[in-house]
Amino acid sequence: MCDKDTVHGSTEHPRKYGITRRQFSKLAASISLLTMLPPVANAQAVTESEVEIKTPDGTCDAYFVHPATGKAPAVLMWPDIFGLRPAFRSMGKRLAESGYAVLVVNPFYRVQPAPTSKEGESFNDPGVRDKLMGLMNALTAQTNVTDATAFMGWLDQQAAVDTSRKAGTMGYCMGGPIVMRTATALPNRIAAGGSFHGAGLNTDGADSPHLGIPKMKASMLIAIAKNDDAQNPTSKDVLRKAFDDAGVMAEIEVYPGDHGWCVPDSAQYHEEAAEKAWSHMLAIFEKQLA
Repeated sequence: MCDKDTVHGSTEHPRKYGITRRQFSKLAASISLLTMLPPVANAQAVTESEVEIKTPDGTCDAYFVHPATGKAPAVLMWPDIFGLRPAFRSMGKRLAESGYAVLVVNPFYRVQPAPTSKEGESFNDPGVRDKLMGLMNALTAQTNVTDATAFMGWLDQQAAVDTSRKAGTMGYCMGGPIVMRTATALPNRIAAGGSFHGAGLNTDGADSPHLGIPKMKASMLIAIAKNDDAQNPTSKDVLRKAFDDAGVMAEIEVYPGDHGWCVPDSAQYHEEAAEKAWSHMLAIFEKQLA
C-alpha cells in the first residue's frame, strides 16, 4: 500500500541527441545504483536519454533506454510514490540490457518535473508523507489511462521499438494499479504486465483496477508484499477469482519482502525476493512479447 506503512529511506518533441549537465548527473547517479543490482547475463549495450513527451495534459519528463542496435519490444515502467529517480533509471537500464526498449516516466509531471522527492526523504516524516500523498491523490483512473495512451503512442513512434511485437508494462506501489489500467485500456497492445507491491489493486470503488480485468489480454504478474497481505489477506483471493472468471492468465504470489522490497534504494529492499520477482517478470516478457 502507498500509505504510512510504506517507508524508504518543455518541448513537444523528445530530445534525441545530447544531454545537459543536469541530465548527466542523473544518469551518473543511476550507475552507482546499477552496481547494487546483480549483473545481466549477456547484457546488451544500451542507449539512454532523458526525453520529453507531449500529453493532453502537458509535457512529461521521462527516461528512455533501449538496446544500442536493432529494434526491441516496448516496456512502460511506472515508479512508486517517490517518483522518477536514479533507482528507477537503474532498473530501466537493467531491463533494457535484457533486450527491451524501456520508458520510465515521471507520473507527477502535471505538478513538477522529476525529482519529485529528495534523496534521503522518509515516508515516516509527516511533511514528506503529506506531500507525496498529495501528488499521488491528484492522479485518477482517467489520468492513468490518458497517460498510458500517450506514453505508448510515443513509444510506438520510436525507431528503437519493434511495433510488430506486443508491449509490456510494470509498476511499483502506486504504479501497480496503473499497470492494471494500462492493460485494460490498451488490450491489443499490452501482452504482459507486472505489479510489484501494488497499492489498491482491488477496492470498493466503481473505478477499482480489478474491474477492468475482463477487458485485458495481458498475462499478469501480481507480486504482493508480505505485510500488505497481512493487512489485507483477502485481496489476493479477490484478484484470483477476477482473473480466473475472465480467463486471464495471472501469477499471484505473496513474497517474503515487505512493501518496497523490489526497489534498490528502499529500506525494505530484499535482494533475493526482488530477484525472484524480476526473473518471473522476465520469463513472462520473454514468452508474451516474443
